[in-house]
Parts: sequence; structure tokens; C-alpha cells
Amino acid sequence: MTMQGWFLILAFVAILVATAKPMGLWLFALYEGRRTPLHLILAPVERGFYAAAGIDPAKEQGWRRYAVHMLIFNAVLMILTYALLRLQAVLPLNPTGLPAVGEHLAFNTAISFTANTNWQSYAGESTMSNLSQMLALTIHNFLSAATGIALAFALFRGFGRAQAKTVGNFWADITRITLYLLLPICIVYTLVLIAQGVPQTLAGSVSVQTLEGARQTLALGPVASQEAIKMLGTNGGGFFNANSAHPFENPTALTNLLQMLSIFLIGTGLTWTFGKAVGNPRQGWAILAAMLILFLVGTAVAYGAEAAGNPILHQLGVAGGNMEGKEVRFGIAGSALFAAVTTAASCGAVNAMHDSFTALGGLVPLFNMQLGEVVIGGVGAGIYGFLLFAILAVFVAGLMVGRTPEYVGKKIEAREVKLAVLAIAVLPLVILGMTALASVLPAGLAGPLNKGPHGFSEILYAFTSAVANNGSAFAGLTASTPFYDGLLGVAMWIGRFFVIVPMLAIAGSLAAKRQVPESAGSFPTTGGLWVGLLVGIILILGGLTFLPSLALGPIADHLAMLGGHIF
Repeated sequence: MTMQGWFLILAFVAILVATAKPMGLWLFALYEGRRTPLHLILAPVERGFYAAAGIDPAKEQGWRRYAVHMLIFNAVLMILTYALLRLQAVLPLNPTGLPAVGEHLAFNTAISFTANTNWQSYAGESTMSNLSQMLALTIHNFLSAATGIALAFALFRGFGRAQAKTVGNFWADITRITLYLLLPICIVYTLVLIAQGVPQTLAGSVSVQTLEGARQTLALGPVASQEAIKMLGTNGGGFFNANSAHPFENPTALTNLLQMLSIFLIGTGLTWTFGKAVGNPRQGWAILAAMLILFLVGTAVAYGAEAAGNPILHQLGVAGGNMEGKEVRFGIAGSALFAAVTTAASCGAVNAMHDSFTALGGLVPLFNMQLGEVVIGGVGAGIYGFLLFAILAVFVAGLMVGRTPEYVGKKIEAREVKLAVLAIAVLPLVILGMTALASVLPAGLAGPLNKGPHGFSEILYAFTSAVANNGSAFAGLTASTPFYDGLLGVAMWIGRFFVIVPMLAIAGSLAAKRQVPESAGSFPTTGGLWVGLLVGIILILGGLTFLPSLALGPIADHLAMLGGHIF
């Protein structure tokens, strides 16, 4: 580890903390439906959408209606995406004449982008036409991200309102978030990426001459526009197979920093928005503090493991840290930080191959996802997932002080605790169940490139990434098969929407409750004790649930490495 590496990590965190309130203020304006400076230009567009769809944005919905509209919207988008991919060969904007996407791959991809997972069992430049990249995939990047933020707003209203029957209007939320937040930022972001050398063209490819005098064909396309929303919306699906390790997606150290910052930008802002929504910004700062503690610990472990390198190689005379699978442009610190960022959020973009990390270095991104992707997390999904853990934490705190648990002025009763447990339990049940299935069936065992603990880690990582709606790949797993495409597709759908419905039920239940004034017996939820309790609850639940599987995978791999064994 170097001082330069630590400076990068700490500067990254400092910039995030500085942007949390400004971003939170903008998000709060959208949460309340207030006018912003952009309304001067975009308000007629917003009204036009409502008029065309026959929607009254002032008419709010109860949690059930909000959930039904959200589910129908996403199901229709998934079906349309599947149809577009299957018809790709006969549709325009296909300059290289790519064939239709296969049935099981189209199924997997349609679910993947609908669920904000962006798992890719394909190489983008050789599978997807420009139309598919722009219409099927980039549009999902906007709408799946907007859906996550809208759902967070619904939960905020549950905490912030008293004796209310509604949690907002799904159509108004998703329209305002797309028009006034995601689209404007991405326009500016795209121009910055173009200035840094990221292509933005409808051309399919260009032929160039190499330094050796040979001819090489380089794939091109509308990369910058997809790259911007890919990062800002914590989507992660790359235009190219190498994702953010590709110089056309991530050409410079500046773009590498901007991509990491944009992954966390909205997630950190939403913590402040939550505090403002419940009338106490300190509540939001407490949540952000707990998130950043978890993030910094994980980043330190990953950076330390990668900087230490592989002792087996050291014995062979190869000194230094582990540079296998990493871009020299970014180095160990830039790669370890990117891996921690992209898996702490549900982004999944990568600038290095996680399969080539050391065992402990690879354990960090895996465990980040297994915590429920609540360490900042995906846009919207991270904060509402974190609040589910907060409900459990305040329940434990209530037991400690011997009174009904309360959080931000709402009594947390049996209904909310049961629903929170139901939502949190989805992730481990599906991850471990499907990993076990793939680890014993011949079709599952045919996937891993490696044997032993590392091969098990490849399977475990794939299902963790799918259910947590992250989308990053450990690499080394042949996932473009009917078995993995089908099973991972189901995992992504369950991981996204089977958490959302109980969460919305909690929002509806809390909105109907009265506000409870804080008293001398209330457990404080803004100080260091509360932050420590949040961190402890998340780590204990994650550790107890996934420690056996981690022991079979990366921990066994690490011990084997220390013993000088290679599987």
C-alpha cells in the first residue's frame, strides 16, 4: 500500500461527503414535487407525458396501487425488450449485421436490465446492435434507476407522513426523476466523457493500422451516452465486453474517478434526503456514517490484500502486489477502490477482473453484495434496503431499553419487523439455494473454469451478483448457457421485486401511523451508539448467513494460497 493509494481513497470519500447535501437538496425538491430551475424548460414536456398517458400527477396512490403500477410497468418493459432483442436482425441501426439474440440470452438480458442488474452473458460489441444498445438497454438504464429512486421516495413518505393512506404517485415520481435528475446530469456527463475520448457515434466499427503494420477492426457505437447512465444509475452494463477496463469506456484516470463518484453520487444524496424528509437531517448523516464505515473497512481489506500480492509468486521471485487482471492505467489502488465501489453499490461495472484478485481481495466485493447491497447501494435500492436493517436494529434497541421500538417518530411493531425480515431473507435464501443447486447439477458444474474453492467462489459470486442486482461477474464462469441464463434470470427478478413488495407494505403501514414524540426513554438514533448498532446488525446478519459459504470459497482459497497450494 502507498500514500498515493490512500490519498485516492480518502479524497474519494471526502468528495462524496461534500456532495451529499447538494445532491440531497435536489432530490428532496423532486421528492416533494416542488419546482426546480429546470422546470422552466422541461415542465411542458412533463405535462405532455401526463396528458398523453391520461395521468393526474396530483392523485396519489396507496402502497398496493403503487406496487401494482410499478410491477406492470416493469413487466411490460421486460417483454418489449425481449421482443426487440429477438427481432434485432431485421431492425434498423445494425451496421455490422448482427443476428437476433438467442432465446435464453434474450430472456436473461431482458430481466437483467429491467431489474437494474445488467448482468451480461455476452460481449456487447459482438452481440448487440446500436438499436439494441440504445433502445433496449440504455432506456432501461434510465427507467430501472428511476424506479429505484421512486420506491425510496415512497418509503420516505411512509416514515415522514402521519395517518396517511397514500405513499405518492408512481408515474409522477418516475417521470420527475427521469426528466429533472437523470437526463440532465447524463447530458453533461456524456459531453465530459466525449471530451475525454469516449466514442459517441452510430458507426459500427473502424479499421485501423497497428504499430506492427497489420489491420485491426475496432468496434464503435454510441458509447458515451450509455456509459453516463450506466454509472449514474448504478446499472453497470458495459457497451464492450471488457466494461470499464476498455479504453473506449474508461480512457483516463479522470474518467475512472468520475465513474466511481457517479456510482455513489445519488446514493449518498438520498441519505440526506431521508433525513430531511423525516424532519431531522442528522438521521441521514447517521445512515451515511454507517455506510461509509462499512465501505472503508472493505476497501482497506481489498487494497491491503491486492497490495500484498501472492506469496506463491513471491517465492518464485516475482515481487510486488497483485497486478494480474488489472489495467496498468489504474494500478492496484484504483482497481481495488473501483471493485469496492461497484459492489458496495449495485452497479456491477468493473475496471479489473475480480476473478484475478487474491482470495481476500475477491472476498470483499462478494461480501459487499451479500450484505444486501446496502453499503451506499443502488440508486434508491440501497437506502430502502438499509432502512430495512434500521428497522431490525431499532427493534433490537427497543428490547435493550424495554419499550416499544421507535424510529424517526414511528413505532415499529410486529407487522413492520416481520415484513423487514421477509424482505431481508429473500437474498440469502435464493443465493444459497441456487448456489447449492448449481454446485451439484452437471449443468451447473460445467460452468466454472477453475476447480476447488475458487471454482465454488465463481458460482457463489454469480448468484450473489444476480440476486443482489449487481451484475458484476467474477469471470471464469461460462454463464451463457440455458441453465445459467435461465436460473440467473429468475434470481435477478426475485432479488429485485420480492424485496420491493414487502418494503412498500412497510411504507403503507408506517404512513398510516401517528407520529410519536421523542421521550427520555427513546433510543437515540443519530449518535455514535446508533451508528455502531447499525454496523453491527448488518455485519452479524451477513456473517452468520454467509460465513459457511465464504469458508468453502474465498477463505479456503486464501488458506490454500498461504500453504503454497494451487488448485
